[in-house]
Amino acid sequence: MNIAWFGSSIVSAYWNGAATYYRGVCRALHARGHRVTFYEPDAYERQQHRDIPDPEYARVVVYSGDDAGAALRCVEAARSADLVIKASGVGVFDALLEEAVLDLRTERTRVAFWDVDAPATLDRLNAEAPDPLRALIPRFDLILTYGGGAPVVNAYGALGARACVPIYNALDPATHYPVPPDPRFAADLGFLGNRLPDREARVEEFFFCAAERLPYKRFLLGGSGWQDRPLFSNVDYVGHVGTTDHNAFHGTPRVALNISRESMARYGYSPATRVFEAAGAGACLLTDAWEGLELFLEPGEEALVAHNGAEVAEHLRALTPGCARRIGQAARRRILACHTYDRRVVRLERLLEGQEPEREGTL
Repeated sequence: MNIAWFGSSIVSAYWNGAATYYRGVCRALHARGHRVTFYEPDAYERQQHRDIPDPEYARVVVYSGDDAGAALRCVEAARSADLVIKASGVGVFDALLEEAVLDLRTERTRVAFWDVDAPATLDRLNAEAPDPLRALIPRFDLILTYGGGAPVVNAYGALGARACVPIYNALDPATHYPVPPDPRFAADLGFLGNRLPDREARVEEFFFCAAERLPYKRFLLGGSGWQDRPLFSNVDYVGHVGTTDHNAFHGTPRVALNISRESMARYGYSPATRVFEAAGAGACLLTDAWEGLELFLEPGEEALVAHNGAEVAEHLRALTPGCARRIGQAARRRILACHTYDRRVVRLERLLEGQEPEREGTL
């Protein structure tokens, strides 16, 4: 297939958590013989903070983030594609692109909306304020999401979607794997995540409250936007962490903490990319509780689970180095066996070939 994909960025993870998801899916598509052209805007300083060059598995086209005409010219250039994908959260000209790509639909060209933040999108579409995307949902051939399970599928169905199928986050073994410990990231617990309104209160509960309870433990915070938040003396802040350092950041601390955004935790079945990246690096993962976790990792055996900061602190008090290693090794085995992007793309191919997707539990 010839695929045209409009997204935020595939070459920069700067304020762009979907980057590694795009890379994993596109790499797997390329390996199976598909051709991807990824269209992304020059916006939010992402091009100035690239963490990879143009990859061999996708042709990258960068257009001006200030010129609507440039965006529309890219849409026109995608007219020959077999599949056109408009991802959510491009960041500029989203409404324009969502309407424009639908004009490319023909008997030969299918057009999909790929929602990389379905809980937040659905909350917006179901709010009282009118949103132009809501009227467009029934016109897309397919809605794809990177999580959400039955709650998201049913919510999109209620909006008139012809079909909605989750293509979950996963592991790209070529980029996330165990590496030697890095002294820069030595800690008892590490958390990597940008400061976002939908996440901040949960970071206060699961990360900062735990740090306050355990002043003799070392905590490591990475991600953009936290520089003006007062920190406890046992918290080290390292700012933006490029993807080349993710393996060391996850694998060096005794525990890697995952904290879902509020909307993702509320819908459930929405594992963040960090879950798979940390497991791929062999880290002992400690995650906030959310429905559906057992589809991806076995609680207590392949991941630790906490409902609040007090439980995070209790896990850190009780966890031995040997137990942490066993949990990390078990998680890596499970993810490699069941949750790679290669497996996700096989599911996508079956769907595009008109075959019924597997039942939810098989992913």
